[in-house]
Order: sequence, then C-alpha cells, then structure tokens
Amino acid sequence: MAVRVYLIRHGETEWTEQRRHTGRTDIPLTELGRARAKALAPKLATVPGVDSASVFVSPLLRARQTCELAGLGDRAQVWDDLAEWDYGEFEGTRTSDLRHADPDWSIWTADIHQGETLDQVAARADRVIARLLELGHGPNGELPVSPPRCDAVLFAHAHVLRILAARWCGFEARAGERLTLLPASVSVLGHERETRVIEHWNTASFPT
Repeated sequence: MAVRVYLIRHGETEWTEQRRHTGRTDIPLTELGRARAKALAPKLATVPGVDSASVFVSPLLRARQTCELAGLGDRAQVWDDLAEWDYGEFEGTRTSDLRHADPDWSIWTADIHQGETLDQVAARADRVIARLLELGHGPNGELPVSPPRCDAVLFAHAHVLRILAARWCGFEARAGERLTLLPASVSVLGHERETRVIEHWNTASFPT
C-alpha cells in the first residue's frame, strides 16, 4: 500500500507564540499565521497528485483557516480524529511554568485529568492511519504506480501529528516526543517498498 501523505501543522496563533498548550481552545491564526498559511498555496500546487488527493482537516478553527488559506478548503473533509490532544487541566499552561514545581514535568508523561491520555490520542491516530492506508488501492484493488504521488493532505496540530507519525512507523506513541513540528511546517509520510517511513519532516518546502 504505497500511500503518500502530506502533514501540515496549522500556522501561528497567539497561544502558539506564547508556547501554551493549545488543545481544544478554538482560537484563530495571527496575522503571521495567516501569512505563512497563505504562502503554502503555491508550493502545495506543485505537488504531484495533489489535484486528486483526499484532503482532511481538524475541526478546530486554526487548522481550518490554514487549510483554506493554503487553497484546499473547498475540498477538505473535517475529521474529528485530527483534533489536537485534549490537555484537560493543562490547557493554556506552559511547560516552563509547570517545571517550577516539577522540573521533570512533560505532557508526554503527565497524569492528565479531564482530558485525554496519550493512549487515547494514539488510538485516534491509529484510526486515521487505517483509513489512509485504504487510499493506497484503486477501484479494482490495484496498487498505485511508481513513483508515489500525494494521496492525502492532512491539516492538523503539533502533538496529534507527531503521534500520528510515530504510529505510522510502528513506534509507541511517546516516540512523537522526538519529532518536533514548527507552525505551518510540512512533513511527508510514505513507504520504502512495504515499510512505512517518514520521507521528510518539519520543512517549509514541499519535496516532490
């Protein structure tokens, strides 16, 4: 199933710039975020296969705005499983502040109340992957031709995309801790033969 998936993190928001955990708080892009999202459009237009690729977007405003400004909003399907991690009582907090009380604090190991566990987010990521892999077959079950083209574009959020990439590669969800993502960055998941791989990660350009 030689599926190729482009992952796009949303552009900057006020809380992104303040490094606050932004899960389900529905805030818009800043002017910088809008400008960087809009700059994705001409680059995205050059990606082979993007014209026929499936486009999926988180239900949250910052992701939907990024998708629209990148030129794919009219084709996008909202997918609830792409929403950001629900941080519960840690929503709006900053790791730097929480480490005053606990120097080792991390969202990856925190005991989260009134939100989602890491395993619950991983389960959402696994559902996304299962559906994406179905895109690798044509109407008669044949595999797509080589070289691989873009099968899907996902507009979502830092943590859920990091976890998705880890699970794509067959790693534990916490391996996403090792995969940082900048706002309005682009990453590509693909295959090397039958093995699922990360082709490109956290770049401002669109590799083809």
